[in-house]
Amino acid sequence: MPSLLITGAAVVTVDAAGTEHPHGHVLVRDGVVAAVGAGDPPPGTTADRVLDARGHLVTPGFVNTHHHLYQWATRGFAVDAGLFDWLTTLYPVWAHLDATDVEAAARAGLARLALTGCTTSSDHHYLHPHDGGDQLAATVEAARAVGLRFSPTRGSMDLGRSAGGLPPDSVVETIDTVLAATADAVARHHDPSPGSMVRVGAAPCSPFSVTPDLLRQTAAQAAELGVRRHTHLAETADEEEFCARTFGARPVEVLEDLGWLGPDVWLAHCVHLSDADIATLARTGSSVAHCPSSNARLGAGMARAHDLLAAGVGVGLGVDGAASSEQGSLADELRQMVYTARLRGGPDAMSARDALRAATTGGAACLGRQDEIGSVEVGKRADLAVWDLRGLGHADLDDPVVALVIGPTPPLRWSTVEGRVVVEDGELRTTSQERAVADLVAARRRVLARA
Repeated sequence: MPSLLITGAAVVTVDAAGTEHPHGHVLVRDGVVAAVGAGDPPPGTTADRVLDARGHLVTPGFVNTHHHLYQWATRGFAVDAGLFDWLTTLYPVWAHLDATDVEAAARAGLARLALTGCTTSSDHHYLHPHDGGDQLAATVEAARAVGLRFSPTRGSMDLGRSAGGLPPDSVVETIDTVLAATADAVARHHDPSPGSMVRVGAAPCSPFSVTPDLLRQTAAQAAELGVRRHTHLAETADEEEFCARTFGARPVEVLEDLGWLGPDVWLAHCVHLSDADIATLARTGSSVAHCPSSNARLGAGMARAHDLLAAGVGVGLGVDGAASSEQGSLADELRQMVYTARLRGGPDAMSARDALRAATTGGAACLGRQDEIGSVEVGKRADLAVWDLRGLGHADLDDPVVALVIGPTPPLRWSTVEGRVVVEDGELRTTSQERAVADLVAARRRVLARA
């Protein structure tokens, strides 16, 4: 693999000590960071390619901890609806997806993430229409084409409307089907080796779309297979009311009773939490995927990100599904995280560096990969983003982290995954952006025609 030397840039490592170099360098060899430091590289340092990054900022590549990539083909629906009404509008549309549609939607969504600084993404694919093909495999192929590190989760729903759940019966599965499909996905795609590009997880959808039996059995299966677990939790007041009516408990209490909290679990949203809920998440070592733009778009509320971090709960950032957060840019979520926290707790409730840490090391920890990615340190994988701060939107901002997070999203000059260039001069170098657009439009037309 060609070696790479980045010189002259501000380097924000996001390591445990918060090391920053106003003028620094990064050397990449064999897909990992071989050196990082202040000033120019030592005399005699060579590389196959040298990037002059004066006026730029180097950060770790962003880690997206929650997405529904299939939704990229159904943006712009129910734009004034809350979560439950939004879901009931879209479930009948999603019931007509097939694997070809999902691959096109996933490639578009992952391309958008790559162009906005993301180098690793998770995906929660919980909707599997009958005769829809292998849709999880389609997302894996899309990630391979775009060149991102990928953590897909085999999602599931088994509580249909006739049994008191929210989704229509046509899109739910039996527990046996879910367990068999999860085991197959892990066997086919999961790679636990260091630096792997694909790690699979188990992900029942939410308390209002799955049964307690499914949660219990997937917890046991995930432990047996050695994979992580993911689900939605405490996203809306409607969910809180559903859990009170159905289980006589709060959403966090429901999951704890079912053995669904722990250091191998990361939870999407967690907007409606009590102090006791936050203490439970901290005690169990569970992490949270914070999705501020989606929460705002659906009017779900403002998550207590500041309180979660203060309690020692791991917090990463997620863009959520493109049908509830049409922007699909993780870079924009950093700003939204800061603004949402300050709306709740005042101007000192969240700093730009807090948000950058959530988007990098925090996200890596959610996915169980904090020893490999999320910071610019010797020995870690070379997943990097290089931001151009020379233009009108940033040239007068002295603090490069403030420029990145609070200023307009800067142009992405380069990004690398495992040392390979994915974005250069703001353009994808791994797949055709024009083809991704054309395939996405065709997929949307097919799905809407079927629906």
